[in-house]
Amino acid sequence: MIIALDTSTPICKLGLENDDAIDWHEWQADRQLAKGLLGYIQDTLGRVGAGINDVSGIVVFKGPGSFTGLRIGMTVANTLADSLNIPIVGETCENWAHKALERLKNGENDRIVLPDYGSEAHITKPRK
Repeated sequence: MIIALDTSTPICKLGLENDDAIDWHEWQADRQLAKGLLGYIQDTLGRVGAGINDVSGIVVFKGPGSFTGLRIGMTVANTLADSLNIPIVGETCENWAHKALERLKNGENDRIVLPDYGSEAHITKPRK
């Protein structure tokens, strides 16, 4: 099973590939993304009778989008791909999931996907 992940907005989108189509699930993550993303992935897989070890590849939306959301999503996706020893592919275009899925099925592997914020990150300076 291949999973697709988009954490660029407060609504986390998780897709499960099924016969070259992607079945999308959404979660209003807001500020709970870091705390709940792995659990959300496990719960969603469980609802279709699968587990984390059934994942054979990951495709991710690299951005642009939320600095924190993309950073958290990429960290989780890269960590899963590395620990499960499976390929990971990232894309940024409008039809990112289908393009990334095609690349993955053609044997491509980005190994590590880095976020593409679309501009310089706006990081606030410490107040002290």
